[in-house]
Amino acid sequence: MLLALQRAVMVQVVEQPVQETTVADVLLGAIGLTGALVIGAVILGALFGAALIALKKTREKYHLEQVPDSEALKIN
Repeated sequence: MLLALQRAVMVQVVEQPVQETTVADVLLGAIGLTGALVIGAVILGALFGAALIALKKTREKYHLEQVPDSEALKIN
């Protein structure tokens, strides 16, 4: 009896509209990705360059320079 007196509840779900992706959005994303890659490449290049300079300075300090092939073979 109690079930017969209850009313049905209707719920209407309203979905949010989907945001369109424009050409400008794609271009901005591509430029951002390119910028991030360039910055990463510059940082890695600076680190490798600093490591090579430090290696050269260390070799000079401890007289560990490699002998050129022309001197090792006595070629003038």
